[in-house]
Amino acid sequence: MLRYTLMRLGIFAGCLVVVWGAVYSGIFPRGFGDSNGLWVLLLALVLSAPISWVVLRKERDRASVQIVGKVDRMKANLDASRSREDGADDASRAQGGAAAPH
Repeated sequence: MLRYTLMRLGIFAGCLVVVWGAVYSGIFPRGFGDSNGLWVLLLALVLSAPISWVVLRKERDRASVQIVGKVDRMKANLDASRSREDGADDASRAQGGAAAPH
């Protein structure tokens, strides 16, 4: 996941440099009034998103598999914990330590 994030940030940084150069060379408009910095960031973000979507497809799929694996392990641990808790509760009730009815 960290690798995907760093690669995504790298693509954004590259787009930011290209857009900054294009704006200051006059290829792209400079924005409105004092909004030049925001304009450059927004344009770099808009350009980097589809590039990342296409270029990082395999890396995104690999990160997704890792996340699904972590979620599945967490669910299994939670289910095991619930089973142990239910077993301990059943054992205490069987020994005569039943809780008061609700």
